[in-house]
Amino acid sequence: MEHAVPDRPRSSHPRLVTVPGLHGSEPAHWQSWLENEYPNALRVTQSDWDRPDIEQWTQRALSQLVRIDEPYVVAAHSFGCLTTVQALISDLPHLVGVLLVAPANPTRFEIAALNRRRLRVPSIVVASDTDPWMSATHARDLAHDWGSAYINLGDVGHINVASGFGPFPRARQFVEMLAQTRRAISA
Repeated sequence: MEHAVPDRPRSSHPRLVTVPGLHGSEPAHWQSWLENEYPNALRVTQSDWDRPDIEQWTQRALSQLVRIDEPYVVAAHSFGCLTTVQALISDLPHLVGVLLVAPANPTRFEIAALNRRRLRVPSIVVASDTDPWMSATHARDLAHDWGSAYINLGDVGHINVASGFGPFPRARQFVEMLAQTRRAISA
């Protein structure tokens, strides 16, 4: 995990931080593409990408996120969305927005107590009518609970490589919207 240098000039644009889901995000995944769009993007890493454990993944994410000392936007995918919303129970003072793409259904991972409280930062949930990991209705309900904007892309599967999502320019647009919200609030 890269540490920010305290005396360097701050960018007017928040840093991008990605939080991948199960198995990580391979090079052709939209998260990998998005990281390449931002020169100083960071990726939250897990010690075991093949064993999703909400408590372990959340603690590992928090250990990385709390060290970021500049404004940042998180772009999470699938189980990474669940990890991100659990991490948001803690105070993350530099977090300015969250993009949650194709959240996984917590019951599929036997998560009984997922954070369902309104998030303290602007957020967007992006879902699909044909996502095998979560129904659009359930994603919309979570977006409502979290106070997130909800966007349904239609018949696009799990919004991953298997469903044709490598480059995903709309993800960059959503990140930019969250960054603009931060600038508008701080102005």
